[in-house]
Amino acid sequence: MALFERAFQNRELHDPGFFRAIFSNTWLAPLWLLARLYLGYQWLLAGSHKVWGEGRWIAVPGPDGLALKGFWERATAIPEQGRPPISFDWYRDFLTFMLDHGWYQWFSWVIALGEVAVGIALIVGAFAGIAALTGAFMNFNFLMAGSASINPLMFVLAMLVIFGWKTAGWIGLDRWLLPALGTPWQPGPVVAGLAERGRREAYAPGVRDRDRGAGPPVPRQV
Repeated sequence: MALFERAFQNRELHDPGFFRAIFSNTWLAPLWLLARLYLGYQWLLAGSHKVWGEGRWIAVPGPDGLALKGFWERATAIPEQGRPPISFDWYRDFLTFMLDHGWYQWFSWVIALGEVAVGIALIVGAFAGIAALTGAFMNFNFLMAGSASINPLMFVLAMLVIFGWKTAGWIGLDRWLLPALGTPWQPGPVVAGLAERGRREAYAPGVRDRDRGAGPPVPRQV
């Protein structure tokens, strides 16, 4: 029993040195910049075709998302011979559900604007880790729908940027955003200051009485 307790006692496991050198060293920020710019350019290019291109998905005469509808129909089709584009039945049922309910009309806006937003965020280096995570999630869904193209490469690069989120945007806006805003587990001075101000206002004299509906104290007449 003592051996079992020692094996599962609270302890902190540290990353190896090479892992910290790759993903936490600001000297490698130029490499992360190249990865960010490539990913950002690809997402911005893909999103711009859907938003402003001739074959755009949104803001078109008639229903929006007809191109997305066609993509989902091809992905969910089961050929008489050969392997279907989607390997997992649950994902095919999910896309079929969205098709049957006409979700492509509003989901096309989510994809088109999301690709543009991810591209811009990666290029300027603003919240690079979150942008890369969003892009990787879209790559994952394209792969699940049977569309390979450059999605595997973009997915791998996005995962590397996620691992290096602390330095991926060092040559970018994250150099100032992350120290100022911090993280959910370690708020920066801006977030901490706003939280402290909110606590002070909540516990200021008379605030709790006003929240309860009590008015100002009435002076006693002598």
